[in-house]
Amino acid sequence: MLKDKLIKLRKQKGLSQYEAADRLGFSRGKLSNYEQGSRQPDYDTLIQLAIFYNVSTDYLLGHETEESKFEYYRNKIVTEFPNIDLMFHDMESLTADDLQDVYEFIKFKKSQKDK
Repeated sequence: MLKDKLIKLRKQKGLSQYEAADRLGFSRGKLSNYEQGSRQPDYDTLIQLAIFYNVSTDYLLGHETEESKFEYYRNKIVTEFPNIDLMFHDMESLTADDLQDVYEFIKFKKSQKDK
């Protein structure tokens, strides 16, 4: 549901309702109504929320397909790692085993951060 996704996304950003509402240019009450499900955002507000949380409107509305999830993560990576094209270029010559090693390293790095 939209309300659950809005709460989850706000918490992922580490924001209170006041902080998120302020950055969005909303009153806290307006955002609270969306998060409680007592009010639905209009089209323009839905787009504003999607841009703010860096997700698609389809995701917010629950119409997201696996492909659009892939697009979301691809866009997130491109935004946060502008040299990604260079990395992918360097990866072209890697074998499947090499890529598995890269994946294992990523999991290792994540486990170190989770400690």
